[in-house]
Amino acid sequence: MAEFAWEARARTGEVRKGVMDAESEAAVQNRLRGLQLNPTKITPKRKGLDLKNVTLGSGVSSQDLVKFTRQFATMIDAGLPLVQCLDILANQEPNPRFQVALRDIKNSVEQGATFSDSLRRHPKIFDELFVNLVQAGEVGGILDTIMNRLAGYIEKRAKLARQVRGAMAYPIAVIIIMIVVIVVLMTFVIPAFEGMFAEFGAKDALPGLTKAVIATSRAFVSALPFTIVGSIGLVFGSIQLYKNPKGKRMVHKLMLKLPIFGPVMQKIAVARFTRTLGTLLGSGVPILDALDIVARTAGNVIIEEGLVYARARISEGKNMAEPLEEIKVFPGMVVQMVAVGEQTGALDTMLNKIADFYEEEVDVAVSALTSLLEPLLMVVVGAVVGVVLISMYLPIFSLAGNIKGE
Repeated sequence: MAEFAWEARARTGEVRKGVMDAESEAAVQNRLRGLQLNPTKITPKRKGLDLKNVTLGSGVSSQDLVKFTRQFATMIDAGLPLVQCLDILANQEPNPRFQVALRDIKNSVEQGATFSDSLRRHPKIFDELFVNLVQAGEVGGILDTIMNRLAGYIEKRAKLARQVRGAMAYPIAVIIIMIVVIVVLMTFVIPAFEGMFAEFGAKDALPGLTKAVIATSRAFVSALPFTIVGSIGLVFGSIQLYKNPKGKRMVHKLMLKLPIFGPVMQKIAVARFTRTLGTLLGSGVPILDALDIVARTAGNVIIEEGLVYARARISEGKNMAEPLEEIKVFPGMVVQMVAVGEQTGALDTMLNKIADFYEEEVDVAVSALTSLLEPLLMVVVGAVVGVVLISMYLPIFSLAGNIKGE
């Protein structure tokens, strides 16, 4: 089997393009003619590195995915055939990468593959959760309902991610500005003042604070090459540590134990776990399969290990609440609410309520964290700049007084 890129003209005169797996060009021509398309160009796709197609991530945003799932659900609910829905959505999709993916999915469905199997051809766009929910919708005949539920899930997941990014953006920006200011002061400003003091012959009569700041500047400038090399080595070492399974586990465990950020990370993990599991169970995915998916998409090794353990205990006949309590990752309130959901037979509803609660908690915690960090960072920046200004201007005032006295 090989991949062939093809162009064909429909009966309406519209030019269509796509990619097809086939044994030969003749097989591609036969398939296209069977779809009432007149092939105009068929070329084998070359394997290897195509620099034009090298991108970071999928190139498809959460908004693109939400729009697709909403529109697809509406079309399916209106009774349109699956292939026609994909064709319409592909033709009107402004994102070229998403458009290519949708056309490939449509071609795969036309060749006899299921919708979920066709989605699996693009794992960077449609993750395992998305594909498994679509598969459950196909089996249960409720694809439109599943797609609407998926759209809501993606929107909430994107909102949670925006909250975290928004909380970290301001502190990171202030820290970067602070580092730049310190480097400029230590490298250029303070040495310039030191030269000026030497010209006036006041170098030996400088105040103690000024001498300390000048000494710090000299040490900083002399150590700057080593600092740069050390910083690069630290970044590289951190990346290598994170690639190692033991190192990654250590980092993820530390993230949950940090004094200020730890509780926020735990709330984010709870909101993500309960929302994902609630969506899967509400869509008819068996609990063991759902836990397997949630564990792989947890985003934290410690939580993943805990969920794998919980899944193993549930497969032995235990309820969910008991192993969740044993792993000591989730708060007691979450375990109690899960137990109530199991007893009442409405676990998916209870999980979604927990997710709603913790998403609000994340919002509050993120706002509080931002409110705490903003003044703290501004005080640090102001203190550094203030100390440097005072230390540099004290000798100037003394020199001015001496000149006036003379």
